[in-house]
Amino acid sequence: MNSTVTDATRAVSSQPAKLLEVKGLKKYFPVRTGVFQRTVAQVKAVDDVSFDVWQGEILGVVGESGCGKSTTARLLIRLIDPDAGVISFQGKDAARATGGELKALRRDMQIVFQDPYASLNPRMNVQDSIAFSLLAHQFPKKAAVEKAWDVLEKVGMNPAQFGLRYPHELSGGQRQRVNIARALALDPELLLLDEPVSSLDKSIQAQVLNLLGDLRQSLGLSYIFISHDLHVVEYLSDRVAVMYLGKIVELGNAADLYDRPLHPYTQALLASVPNIDPAKKRAAPPLMGDPPSPINPPSGCRFRTRCPFAKDICAEVEPPLLPAEDRLVACHLYSSASRMNGAAKHAAATETTATPPSEHI
Repeated sequence: MNSTVTDATRAVSSQPAKLLEVKGLKKYFPVRTGVFQRTVAQVKAVDDVSFDVWQGEILGVVGESGCGKSTTARLLIRLIDPDAGVISFQGKDAARATGGELKALRRDMQIVFQDPYASLNPRMNVQDSIAFSLLAHQFPKKAAVEKAWDVLEKVGMNPAQFGLRYPHELSGGQRQRVNIARALALDPELLLLDEPVSSLDKSIQAQVLNLLGDLRQSLGLSYIFISHDLHVVEYLSDRVAVMYLGKIVELGNAADLYDRPLHPYTQALLASVPNIDPAKKRAAPPLMGDPPSPINPPSGCRFRTRCPFAKDICAEVEPPLLPAEDRLVACHLYSSASRMNGAAKHAAATETTATPPSEHI
């Protein structure tokens, strides 16, 4: 056999697969009032969101409170149903899955919530909490308990010591490890991590983040990591999606996005990160005003009411999320030439999705 063909075949087989594809995802919540609870408005929580996640990748999602990060995660795992859009998980239509298909989806896609204590049943010990999902998927009792002990060891907890303890007997970091273990029990492909370390102190945060990095390497997991903490997202993520008022405004490689943010909102968001260097102290806030209401967002670009570079076109035309330079940006500041150059780079990058996500843990 031709060695060149063999090498090419190996290269193709080593390419990461597209695990999740999201297109045009929307979720509007009705605002009702009056005796008859008539719908008078809608909260546009998630409005036309599109992105991909590749096998073995960590996609970070950042943005202000209320921008739609957590709602997006709940839509993906179908805790709430989308109003429109495509969710393709492992090539299957997850947006319209029901019955056994939905159960299989939730086996391969698990979520870890922000509050580790509220996520656990206070009347179930650690062992039973982890085994519960296995029993729901018709695992025998003995096999479920054995699997619970196995995943407890994977998250750094001695099952003989912690298996029979109850949530109130654990620290915050230990509870979150139990939640991670519970998510791992069904051997998922994708973990949705919704602010998993925000309620923990910094030393415990570091331990949990390192644990997530180790689990990613050892189990070949993919993550969607949602956080307010920009440093945490930079440390853990391969790519980052920046959300504002229900939309993604910038999406690109984490290192490039942090070094050279393009969208004015991303620039303001990164400029707001505290800096201990007195020479870099800011005299004025990087961003003024509060986010507009998602019930009645501004016309055109939703960020224009707070953007220092806003032009007339920003109020008239909503900027689509298109290639600009080395990423996707939704902003009128970038010329058509920049868009064309970015589109060429983006197309080339798509053809060579071959390059595995960077591993910087």
